[in-house]
Amino acid sequence: MSTPHLTDPLGIAYAEWSEEFVANPEMSLRMMRWVFEDWQRVTAEPEDVTYKSTEFGGVPGILVTPLAADPGQVLVFLHGGGFALGSSASHRKLAGHVASACGATGFVADFRRAPEHPYPAQLDDTTAVFDALVESGIDSADIAFVGDSAGANIAIATALRMRRRGTAGPGLVLTISPWLDMENSGETIETNNDTDFLITREGLQGNIDRYLSGGASPRDPLVNPLYADFSGFPPLYITAADVESLYADAARLHTLAAEAGVDVTFDVAAGQQHVFPLQAGRWPAADEAIATMAAWYRGRRNADAHRRTATSASA
Repeated sequence: MSTPHLTDPLGIAYAEWSEEFVANPEMSLRMMRWVFEDWQRVTAEPEDVTYKSTEFGGVPGILVTPLAADPGQVLVFLHGGGFALGSSASHRKLAGHVASACGATGFVADFRRAPEHPYPAQLDDTTAVFDALVESGIDSADIAFVGDSAGANIAIATALRMRRRGTAGPGLVLTISPWLDMENSGETIETNNDTDFLITREGLQGNIDRYLSGGASPRDPLVNPLYADFSGFPPLYITAADVESLYADAARLHTLAAEAGVDVTFDVAAGQQHVFPLQAGRWPAADEAIATMAAWYRGRRNADAHRRTATSASA
């Protein structure tokens, strides 16, 4: 893939990474993890946000507290990185921008990563965080999962798993450039190859092999939500770029959720890179996407508050 003239911070970073990956085809996983910590470089530091290293349910991470945020509303952020890369550090600034726009607090979870900890360790950790928040007094309906790329997979799968176990799950699920297809069959992996400066089919397969090294099937709905029944799923927000290689995953998710009667919104960004909201504070399209996401969040939260008030009044 040739490197075009780029102006957006994320496209420049992805092109630089791709050059390093091509020049170092035997790059170790440890080195790849160091490279992906560079994600935070493209995000501006949000104003009036504090951070604290802490844990919920034994899972470490970073607590994100915007000024005047509602402590009773919590966004659980699940970072991307193919289940093997990325961290709370690489995503804390993005979480700060999103939480501030939503008027909520946030927790960026450092869930266990593959291949040292293959599926379902990631879902176990997200469930532990959720359960700990509920035990601390947060209403389950006031917890939202926010995930990008592989983190979006974890967010969706954890909500599906909670429904399967018959307990209350998150009130909302918000996804950015979701990666769901563990069969690596999405058509836009090929058709958008020249416009996506990070994703390759080979790279995806390497992360799939790490994630499923414990023997899980790539068709298990909790591994590949494109095989899931979304009936009864909470309100779902999806944003993705039309030129990214994983666009087909987002489009298929939207179709499945809509057919199941889910309250689902699909916001398509033109000409942007994978997880483009990471450029918050430095790229207009990223700021616009976060504002749209926050407006959706606030709208669903207000509707839920009215519903609870009406239910209480009629009781």
